[in-house]
Amino acid sequence: MQGFFSVSKERHATKGTGPAVLEEATGVLGPREELGLAGNVTFGRARPGMAPARRTPLLPRPEAPSPPAPTFRHSNHPLAKNWTGVCLRVERWSARYPLAQDLAEKVGSGTWFRGLGLLVGLILLSIMFWPRFAPLEAAPLVALDEASQVEFRAQSLQTFSHGSTQGRHFAATDAVTRLAAAPERPEIQLTATIGENDSLPRMLQRAGVGSGDAGQVAAMVASAVPLSDIAPGTRFSITLGARSNASDPRPLTAIGFRPRFDLALAINRQGGALALARKPIAVDVTPLRVQGLVGSSLYRSARAAGAPLSAVQDYLRAIDQALSFDEIAPTDTFDLVVDYKHAADGEGEAGNLLYAGVVRSGQPRAQLLRWGPDGSFTSLADLTGSGQTDQGFFGAPVSGHVTSGYGMRRHPILGYVRMHAGMDFAASWGSPIYAVTDGRVAYAGWHGGHGNYVRLDHGGGIATGYGHMSRIAVALGMAVRRGQIIGYVGSTGLSTGAHLHYEVYRGGQTVDPMSVRMVQRRQAVDPRQVAAFKARLQALLSVRPGAVVGSQR
Repeated sequence: MQGFFSVSKERHATKGTGPAVLEEATGVLGPREELGLAGNVTFGRARPGMAPARRTPLLPRPEAPSPPAPTFRHSNHPLAKNWTGVCLRVERWSARYPLAQDLAEKVGSGTWFRGLGLLVGLILLSIMFWPRFAPLEAAPLVALDEASQVEFRAQSLQTFSHGSTQGRHFAATDAVTRLAAAPERPEIQLTATIGENDSLPRMLQRAGVGSGDAGQVAAMVASAVPLSDIAPGTRFSITLGARSNASDPRPLTAIGFRPRFDLALAINRQGGALALARKPIAVDVTPLRVQGLVGSSLYRSARAAGAPLSAVQDYLRAIDQALSFDEIAPTDTFDLVVDYKHAADGEGEAGNLLYAGVVRSGQPRAQLLRWGPDGSFTSLADLTGSGQTDQGFFGAPVSGHVTSGYGMRRHPILGYVRMHAGMDFAASWGSPIYAVTDGRVAYAGWHGGHGNYVRLDHGGGIATGYGHMSRIAVALGMAVRRGQIIGYVGSTGLSTGAHLHYEVYRGGQTVDPMSVRMVQRRQAVDPRQVAAFKARLQALLSVRPGAVVGSQR
């Protein structure tokens, strides 16, 4: 087995070879991976009288790595030999006399003084190359003659407000006529707006009208309409004529405005005197009815259908009294009727919301009509019902969770146990606070530890209080509806953070808000009032739906 795999040199021994053949042979291979490291591989023994055939190696012969290229220092160049000698001498000197010396060691020795001298020399060399901070000297000013100054002035850029003289100018010829003063426009047309707490004469004088003409115009307008009826924001179209003297105000030529939706006034100068002309405007008072699918957003759908902004806000508040918004499906139809005026000149003016309804599959789910002297929304069922209905507990006055209930507790600021005469709702700063039911504002202002405080009187000895407000949104004596915003959450008074303190009073004494149930009592009404309600409802439902026509005021 040892002679079956053998490696031979370039020439193998012939028949009759003895030990010399074994010395020439490289030896017997063991593992297969060694096959690629030897020479040519021969399988089997060589036959007598024949040289073994050269076989192709099984694995490629590895190439010997090429020797690295000689550097300049190790080459045979004459300069390289001299350079090598210089480098060797420098290395021996550096080893004998080191330049980087630790001055904390061998203090006072020659090596230490050599390091100190090197340090002082480097410091002096740095000081020699220290830069100068002296100011740079500018070039000396050159005196310019008059011709050079004129040339520089012609090429410079300057604003007209500072007497700009760009470019070259030529002297005026006989074709140029010098004017003593700039001519004025013969007529000026402008628009003025009366502001809040403003008066008509002051507004006209600010616009450039003389005091005499302003007083005359105010007296003429007062003979047609009361000046207090002119709403802030009313626009006046004013025309001023030419003046005879530059120091005098321009005379008023014409003025026109619209003090009411159905009336326009015009004042013109005729024959040197001002004359007033009344221009009544025909107005169509047919209500505006808007319908459409609720979709993903009731508010956006109503606005996209053409309903005025104020009407949409009133509609949402009215519907909230009859239906929860969670009960309104996207496939439902909203229906609202608005008091609307359409003038002959194309102007439009939206008024109050008259009707609010929701329709599902052709059947009304809610029909609310503005009814009564207080202008509240009422349904036919509320108007014709009788007896009493248990409405359950009062709703939460704010969107939040209860953090403290009614009863004895340790005050977080005062530090001792005392009665907590209400409930605390945790809510974010500025969250709206709603009235839990209809009532009238009995108190609105600062109330000691309650901070900004509002109390509502709901009748029958029942009242509710709302404390720690950041801002109050109602006034004393104001009537509020259920769900109306009366203030915003804050942390005024004795408070450790933004929250609402909510109280319920019965007979002037605080009670647990969770112990009071709201009962609504209905009384029978006059049949004639019910008939009038039905007739009004039928009249509004007969209005043909349509979009807003013309621009709204």
